[in-house]
Amino acid sequence: MKLFGAFIDWHMIFIMSFCATGLIQVFYYLFFFARLSFYKQAVNPSLQTTPVSVIVCARDEAENIAGNLPGILVQHYPYEHEVIVVNDNSVDESKYILEEYRKKFNQLKIIELTQEAKLIPGKKFPLSMGIKSAAYPIVLLTDADCVPATENWIYSMMQRISEKKQIVLGYGAYHKKNGFLNKFIRWETFHTALQYMSYALAGIPYMGVGRNLSYNKDLFLLNKGFSSHNHIAGGDDDLFINMVATGKNTTVNTDKQSFTYSKPPANVKQWFRQKKRHYSTSKHYKPVHKFLLSIYSLSHFLFYSLFIATLFYDWQLAIIILGIRFFIQGIIFYKTTSKLDEKDLFPFFPLLDLLMVFYYLSFAPSLFRKNKTAWK
Repeated sequence: MKLFGAFIDWHMIFIMSFCATGLIQVFYYLFFFARLSFYKQAVNPSLQTTPVSVIVCARDEAENIAGNLPGILVQHYPYEHEVIVVNDNSVDESKYILEEYRKKFNQLKIIELTQEAKLIPGKKFPLSMGIKSAAYPIVLLTDADCVPATENWIYSMMQRISEKKQIVLGYGAYHKKNGFLNKFIRWETFHTALQYMSYALAGIPYMGVGRNLSYNKDLFLLNKGFSSHNHIAGGDDDLFINMVATGKNTTVNTDKQSFTYSKPPANVKQWFRQKKRHYSTSKHYKPVHKFLLSIYSLSHFLFYSLFIATLFYDWQLAIIILGIRFFIQGIIFYKTTSKLDEKDLFPFFPLLDLLMVFYYLSFAPSLFRKNKTAWK
């Protein structure tokens, strides 16, 4: 073993490994993420009159319904549309608040669920009931804790729907608050959108977010809805999109009028619980998606680890490679944070990018945990 160790040039191993991870990272930024940075959105003016059913699932969301539902009900969409709220076994004041809104807004349709669905945990059963009850061919999904950024949210999302593009991936952001935790939560949300939108533009869509997502109702019915993963509590958005989305039937919406905003998690514990639920479903993605996402995350983690090791052997080379990566990242992040209205995060990107290493370490065990049954 000593003789074998004498022939190992650790100096070259660390340097070559560091260069390799840097090259992988640069590849992802130039081949994938640059697509979103330089993306110019097309509009389908001939299909702007598409009838649409907006669907919101709620469980004990009285406060959010009272605060956010009006933003959906007063949308400037002069064509056929309805707003379906599926009230899933709520025991709070949701039912009475919804009844009051129905008196004022004819487009509001309420579905009251009073029994739990057996063997179908999570939000999938109420969402399925909402989609099956939809009167129109396109469904637009959001959550009870979300509010559209503008009164043109429906209009903007429908401009992206066409016969070929049956799925529209929107951006679901968090409200800006004071404090660094808010910045990091928003950065992780932005970083996730950077990935799923860029992959979609590259022709390999792998997920969407239920806070802002639209697709053809027939696409849902022809694929038997969530039947292939009904036993998993999460995944009503990402697993379904992972199953049915293709490079031909999927597009993204980067119009700021189309964004939705949610109240951010109040503390680290609440946010961790939310993210663990997401990572517990990502292990069910298609192999190609898991491979691409894993290589990116692993190279991101190893890049900083190997940077520290390389500093001891050739600090000048380490600084040069780090500088090249930061330069390319800077261009991509500047354009995409502007595009997704997160420009205030850009000055902090070197620190936020480094903290993603600890984020990966924190949530890696979630990939191996058993799925929870609750959706709230």
